[in-house]
Amino acid sequence: MFESARLPQEMDKKTFRKLEPELREALLSAQLEIIEKKPFSTIIVVDGLDGAGKGEAVARLYGWMDARHLICNAYGDPMEEARLRPRLWRFWRDLPAKGQTAVVFGSWYQKALRDRIYDKIDDDSFEHELGKIRRFEEMLANEGILLLKFWFMLPREDQKRRLKKIDKKHAARHVLADWAALKNHAKASEVGEKIIVETSRGHAPWFVIPSQDPEFRDAALAQTIAAAMRLKLEDGEAASVAAPPVVGGLTRQTAVDAIDLTAKLKKSDYEKKRTELQDRLSAMSDTKAFSKKGLILVFQGNDAAGKGGAIRRVIRPLDPRIYKVHPISAPTDEEKARPYLWRFWRRVPRQGHIAIFDRSWYERVLVERVEGFASHDDWLRAYNEINEFEEELTNSDYIVCKFWLAISAEEQLRRFKAREEIAYKQHKITDEDWRNRLKWDQYAVAAGDMVDRTSTHFAPWTLVSSEDKRHARIEVLQTICDRLEKEL
Repeated sequence: MFESARLPQEMDKKTFRKLEPELREALLSAQLEIIEKKPFSTIIVVDGLDGAGKGEAVARLYGWMDARHLICNAYGDPMEEARLRPRLWRFWRDLPAKGQTAVVFGSWYQKALRDRIYDKIDDDSFEHELGKIRRFEEMLANEGILLLKFWFMLPREDQKRRLKKIDKKHAARHVLADWAALKNHAKASEVGEKIIVETSRGHAPWFVIPSQDPEFRDAALAQTIAAAMRLKLEDGEAASVAAPPVVGGLTRQTAVDAIDLTAKLKKSDYEKKRTELQDRLSAMSDTKAFSKKGLILVFQGNDAAGKGGAIRRVIRPLDPRIYKVHPISAPTDEEKARPYLWRFWRRVPRQGHIAIFDRSWYERVLVERVEGFASHDDWLRAYNEINEFEEELTNSDYIVCKFWLAISAEEQLRRFKAREEIAYKQHKITDEDWRNRLKWDQYAVAAGDMVDRTSTHFAPWTLVSSEDKRHARIEVLQTICDRLEKEL
């Protein structure tokens, strides 16, 4: 993998000066077209050995491109804000918008790199981490991001000489690359090679940059980026993503269809049970064990099924400082300029806190699917992407509770009419609600597919009969309390 990079790749200064205007023009013209048209964003991952000149190469890149549309994201050990959230949270938070280019030091590879180099994880665990990274990068690529990864390679003797030179100048060594100290050169190269082999894909390729000669190094970096940008501009269509087909042409009953909508609860029983469950919820949210967890509640369901009422009964006993309700509507321009899960990653709460989603990432496989806002490939691959997202949350000590609140078409019609007639409820009914009702059957199929494909052992769906609002609210509270008790 590194054989060519170990050869003395050189470029004399005269040749470099002659090539430099051509490199600058190619880079800048591609970047300006991307800025103007905003067809995609670009992420440039910079990795490799200490002393290989990664910072110098990027500094020259900034001199050649329009720095106003370049973002440098440098990650060291996570600060408290990131430590209290899933590992990938800070990388999702900082994704560039379409038209922007981000240079990333200390990327999502760093923890796996360090842990393997210092034998904190074995080969199996390392393979598992690389698998998660592959899936993360595949999603970025599927969402239209140009992802380029550069490994800066330096033979051991050259690295030793460079590091001595840095020490003589009393410059601080790059804090993000302390895993590649000289004594670990062989192991770092071995692990780096493994990473490149296992995670270099057509949609997220690795490029090995020989770094003995600064001119050759910087020219190779610039030329590769310019060529990749131009190629993406000229042929930007992502390949169709393979996914299990949705079964069609057969009459079938889904789990959503099978919900028993006759369930009811007396008012006296409801008030007693509600008080009991709210007290339990309040007590558990105030424990030391809960402070080390995060709770994410997802509410989906038929329009007018009572999501808002159920949410109000959940938050009533809680300290307002530890929860936030996120009403999810159509994405903003800022959100549409990034991968669709970005806006939800940004809302992941810190440990000890609760995020409540009134509609959620599942709109990709419901509204966006039925209304045609997402392509067939986009919503079909979203099932696996959502499962990956929720697994990442649960592996990071989050409890994910998902509720589908169901009512019949007849009950929905009754509630719609009541909303139109009652002044303080009129804001709840819109023309869009009536349009969606015309596609009741299509939404029913989409909801059934959603539950089938995304109800997992780590984030199961709870299907709630909501014809009787009292029954629905108790079912929600009971499920949350039971899950918290089990997890805590």
